[in-house]
Amino acid sequence: MIAWGVARAAHTQPRTLVPVVMFTNAGNMGLPLALLAFGPEHFGAAVALFSISNLLHFSVGARITSAHARTRDLMLSPLMIASALGFASALSGVRPPDTLFTGMKLLGDAMLPLMLFALGVRLTLLKREDVPRGLLGAFARPLIGMACAVPLAWALGLEGPARAQLILFGALPPAATQFLLADRYHREPERVAAMILLGNALAIVFVPLGLALAL
Repeated sequence: MIAWGVARAAHTQPRTLVPVVMFTNAGNMGLPLALLAFGPEHFGAAVALFSISNLLHFSVGARITSAHARTRDLMLSPLMIASALGFASALSGVRPPDTLFTGMKLLGDAMLPLMLFALGVRLTLLKREDVPRGLLGAFARPLIGMACAVPLAWALGLEGPARAQLILFGALPPAATQFLLADRYHREPERVAAMILLGNALAIVFVPLGLALAL
C-alpha cells in the first residue's frame, strides 16, 4: 500500500513499482546472508521466508503485475509445483532419491545464470530516462521494507534471530525474478530491470544498515 502511494506521487505505474517493492531477492542474496549472519541452526527461518515469498510472488505478485495473469497458468507454473512438492517433502519427511535430487539441483543451478542473462539483455535497451524510475524502485524497496519490518517485529514480539531475520529480509534489494514477470506481461521490463540492477548495487549500503538494525 505504501508503494502504491509512492508510485502515484511519483507518476509511476503502480503495477511496475508495487511488485518490485513487495518482493525481495530472498534467494540469491537473502539465503547466503542469513547463513552467514545467523548460522545453520537458524537457516530454516530464511528458507521459510524465501519459500512463502516465492509463492506469493508468482500468485498475488503476478496478478498485481498484470490483471491478465491467468490463475490456472500461475498455479501450474514450475515454481508453484516445485514449491508445493518442497513443502510436501518437508511435512512428510519423504525425500527424492539422491540421483534424482542431484540432477534437479544441477538443473536449478543452471537456471540462475540464464535468468541473469535475460536480465542483461533487457539492460542493453535501458534508456537514460529509465534511470530515475530505476532509482525510485532501488531506494523504495529497502526503505519501505525496513520501515515495515521494524514495527512489525515489535508488534509480533519477535526477539533475537527471529527479529533480525525479518529486518534483514526487509532490507534486501528487489527480486530478480520480478523482471521475468514484467517481461512476460509487458509491464515496462526495461524500467523493472533498472530497478533491480540499481537496487542490487545499493544493497552494499542497505544490507549493512539492515544488519546493524537487526543485530
